[in-house]
Amino acid sequence: MATGLTNAPKTTGNHRTAHSNDLERERVFDLFRHWGYLEADLDPLNFFRPILHPELQIDTDIAQEARRAYCGSVGLEFMHISDPQRRRWLQERIEGEPIAVDQSHVLDQLVRADLFEQVLQQRYLGTKRFSLEGVTALIPLMDEIIETAAERGASELVLGLSHRGRLNVIVQVAKRPQAEVFAGFEDVDPRSVLGGGDVKYHMGATGEYVTRKGSKVHIHLVSNPSHLEAVDPVTIGRTRAKQDRAGQDGDKKYLPLLVHGDGAFAGQGVFAETMNYAELPGYTVGGTVHVIVNNLLGFTTLYQELHSSRFAAQLARRQNIPIFHVNAEDVDAVVRMGRIALEYRYAFGSDVVIDLIGYRRHGHSEVDDPTITQPLLYKAIKDHPPLWEIYAERSGAADAKARVGTVRAELEEAQKAGKSIKKKPLMRDLPGYWNNYIGGRYKEEYGVTTGLSLEELNEIGGRLSSYPADFHIHPKIKKLLEQRAEMAQGTRAVDYGMAEALAFGSLVKAGTPVRMSGQDCRRGTFNQRHSVLVDIENEQEYVPLQHIADGQARCEIYNSTLSEAAVLGFEYGYSRDCPEALVLWEAQFGDFANVAQAIIDQFVSSGEAKWALLSGVTLLLPHGYEGQGPEHSSARIERFLQLVAFDNMQICQPSTAAQYFHLLRRQVMRKWRKPLVVFTPKSMLRHPDASSPIEDFTRERFLNVLPDNEITNAERILVCSGKIGHELRVERKKRKDTSTAIIFMEQFYPFPEAELTAALQQHASAHEIVWVQEEPSNMGAMTYILPRLRQLAGNRPVLAIKRSASPSPATGSGKAHEVEQKTLLTLAFTQNGK
Repeated sequence: MATGLTNAPKTTGNHRTAHSNDLERERVFDLFRHWGYLEADLDPLNFFRPILHPELQIDTDIAQEARRAYCGSVGLEFMHISDPQRRRWLQERIEGEPIAVDQSHVLDQLVRADLFEQVLQQRYLGTKRFSLEGVTALIPLMDEIIETAAERGASELVLGLSHRGRLNVIVQVAKRPQAEVFAGFEDVDPRSVLGGGDVKYHMGATGEYVTRKGSKVHIHLVSNPSHLEAVDPVTIGRTRAKQDRAGQDGDKKYLPLLVHGDGAFAGQGVFAETMNYAELPGYTVGGTVHVIVNNLLGFTTLYQELHSSRFAAQLARRQNIPIFHVNAEDVDAVVRMGRIALEYRYAFGSDVVIDLIGYRRHGHSEVDDPTITQPLLYKAIKDHPPLWEIYAERSGAADAKARVGTVRAELEEAQKAGKSIKKKPLMRDLPGYWNNYIGGRYKEEYGVTTGLSLEELNEIGGRLSSYPADFHIHPKIKKLLEQRAEMAQGTRAVDYGMAEALAFGSLVKAGTPVRMSGQDCRRGTFNQRHSVLVDIENEQEYVPLQHIADGQARCEIYNSTLSEAAVLGFEYGYSRDCPEALVLWEAQFGDFANVAQAIIDQFVSSGEAKWALLSGVTLLLPHGYEGQGPEHSSARIERFLQLVAFDNMQICQPSTAAQYFHLLRRQVMRKWRKPLVVFTPKSMLRHPDASSPIEDFTRERFLNVLPDNEITNAERILVCSGKIGHELRVERKKRKDTSTAIIFMEQFYPFPEAELTAALQQHASAHEIVWVQEEPSNMGAMTYILPRLRQLAGNRPVLAIKRSASPSPATGSGKAHEVEQKTLLTLAFTQNGK
């Protein structure tokens, strides 16, 4: 009977066998692709032993071939990646022929890295340096990363690195003279850094790295505090700023590399926050290379106590990125994985993780005795040869000892030279875009005019309140924009939201970029900003601030991830490499800044003192007591005032919309670059008392102090800041009090002594000066302000009205808040009140 299949090719036994073999090969290889990394030989000392996976116990030629690819000195985790193209790309390179390695070049790097540490150990025994010994393969790994990046057009490596191996990297990678590092150990000129500076293993460095093919790659090692992983978001922010500055292909020209410790990679949340925004439009840098310098040991803590997962690196499995585990003593494999990882980054714009597993030859900081806590491990380490010796033997290098002699002589000469360097070097240079900006103490000559003409305000306001004819706008937003148009025309008082928009619009029109990020900041936590309009029919977006004028500067406003530390760290980093921009981070509520306290303490407030690095980053922290409970009242003014000295920051609380406008413009228009902390309002954002007539925007500048010009011959003076001042004015009016003056402190720091003195002198006959604040007496600005007020008050008593000291910033009861607030206002208008 005919089947209709007579023309089909015959299936022979050989074809069936070949097909069956292909299927079996694929089945076996797929098992090893999933689980092979568990059986990889990764620990040079064999303490971290492979785990035998039951599905891999196969004794066939195919299994042996798969085992060589996935269970040797490299263990690759990649089957969690959802994109089959990316998995296939990795398979082809891991299962293919290995890349050739220039072993002579690698040996030279290992000799230099190991001997550098040995000489430091001999010359400065017992001095902290955080040696790289045990993982000196990091140096040839970084060399291959830079080489590969240069082939793909990279011009700069932006490097974030904690203290382990930092000095070695400064010399071998950043190419700083060895004598500079030795000078840091000699510390020959301590007077040059009295009250400032930083330890040698925190300092940044810059230099030029010349690849084997002759390309030059600039190395920028970012200055770093001891707070592990805090440098991660800063490095990424700096990279993004450099990429934005470069424009097209910026992500190819500027490559970020973060070097982590194993315990910190797994344990420090700021790193997880940083990795989380790797592919988000506001924060992406086209892929970051992560290298874990994995000692399998913390300070004194073994890896089993540092993370629940088998590998510290497995935190990265939350992302669609590959993890290359590699034995640090198979240096050829290390170099090969470096190249593959870089090629992957450039091919897919993705993060990659290289888990470099070795050991730590000495204690955590060379002054510790690790034999107390890990006696067996350090017994094995004591007898283990340095890596250059192992590699020289494996590669058959006959001239290894001669190389060692040459390098040792160079180091000894450098050490002698270091003794004569008179000043501890900062080991950095500044790019040209910092030429127009300065730090140091504030001088009056730095002042600028921030006011605008009514005509320009009206023009900008018209652009801010318009949208395309075919844009389907939300009815509430339509009404808002109509009101903003009236504000710009002078027929309605300007509120904070419009004041900010006018400031941003005027800046981008004049060519100054604006970048802002924060949780829900595009709309604004308090429904005040609405910087992005959303079409109600198709959800297309329109940003009026991007349509102010032809040829304007960019304006970027991003909703951030639900993170404080990593986002503020990013914006601080961005401000470091885009000083001409107004860069802002807004906390959803001001007290949320305490989650980013390490960034504030270690970078924002102290970066200039420690590293001579300036920043103009602006923090917007909503603050005010309104009955919303302990966590939504105070932005912790007291904490910021405890951090100020030598004009390191500006701490302000503008009490009107016009003041806010002038403050934002002042921040970026003057050449003095300092961080700005702004305590912004909540309930007062649209309150008539805090709104301003359009004419106030034509005023010359921001006023550090708002004097009371309504009252003459005052008997008492109330000094305050922010919302409480408006409430005091309302209370004064209600009482028909004509003998009490109210002065607003708009800038706390630098302390405006001259302006405050003048405001007090307007009421020279007043017999009492009272500081009034909403916060408890152990919080707020009181302990900062009172000593300064007393210096200016002469013989007049200076008192304070405040809430009672409390462990918590505010009550959780709305009614209790009302009682407390009324009591504050009553006491403020009580003669000789305390």
